[in-house]
Amino acid sequence: MGPDGYSSSKKTDDICEDVCGQQATRGRLNLWRLCCMLRGHCGNLLQSQWRVFDAVLFNNEVDMLTIRWKELYPYITQFVLLESNSTFTALAKPHFFAISRDQFKFIEPRLTYGTIAGRFKKGENPFVEEAYQRVALDHLLRIAGIQDDDLLIMSDVDEIPSAHTINLLRWCDEIPLKLHLQLRNYLYSFEFLWNHWSWRASVHRYQTGKTRYAHYRQTDLLLADSGWHCSFCFRHISEFVFKMKAYSHYDRVRFSHYLNPKRIQDVICKGADLYDLIPEFHTFKEIIGNMGPIPHSYSAVNLPSYLLENAEKYKYLLPGNCRRESEVRL
Repeated sequence: MGPDGYSSSKKTDDICEDVCGQQATRGRLNLWRLCCMLRGHCGNLLQSQWRVFDAVLFNNEVDMLTIRWKELYPYITQFVLLESNSTFTALAKPHFFAISRDQFKFIEPRLTYGTIAGRFKKGENPFVEEAYQRVALDHLLRIAGIQDDDLLIMSDVDEIPSAHTINLLRWCDEIPLKLHLQLRNYLYSFEFLWNHWSWRASVHRYQTGKTRYAHYRQTDLLLADSGWHCSFCFRHISEFVFKMKAYSHYDRVRFSHYLNPKRIQDVICKGADLYDLIPEFHTFKEIIGNMGPIPHSYSAVNLPSYLLENAEKYKYLLPGNCRRESEVRL
């Protein structure tokens, strides 16, 4: 760990081995057709390839990070992760990634990892601390070696682009400078499919001096069915409590009983709202149509492949397993 608070593992160029040795199979022809539908032109399919950087701010979502990185591993040039010793709400926290780093040896050759000291300003708007950490992530990306026209994924850890989405984009010409990803929006696990309109994840063609890491609407271009957003998808009840107190919308915890573990467990199994909030939609028709618990889904079709390959380990994320463990043991 250097004096500036960052550590870096230099990337290797092992991605091409996953692709360049392949023949022009029917699958690759289908990839070519999909690129053209995205307004790109993959005539140079075998000659050009975008480098891809996946950058995240990390809080405590170890399982989600594992599933994310296993999904994206074949197609990412460099994984970039920044974590702080402070939550957005100025609560002290351990460096959870550092504690769990041995679980991520599979990406070490492509990992740039950094830490930053929290500012610990009590009572400040949490979005100020969040913005401060995102600026630090911009700096860490430069340490990682990002260059003009590299593709940069901007998304929270639990907003997981699908592997085929990133593989599609990295082989296409004429990618827009900014493109949002439409993700399937799940709550608590992949049992509760809320809607298909999680859009904050985005992919950018990096431009030195112009590209800034952000998490808001930046364009009207939206690539449909691009992955999954699994919000509040934790193994332990204590992780729910921590997240509710730690993230930028802490003001939604209007009453102390919202943090009661029994209540949280009941809410999870019902697919109800942790904060008893009315759904956020643009019309009264949409609000009324989305009030009440989320209907149960019993399908495990089209979910992250590593999750399905390790169903027993991650069964709490699959339909029919809403009961959570009580606490994390570090």
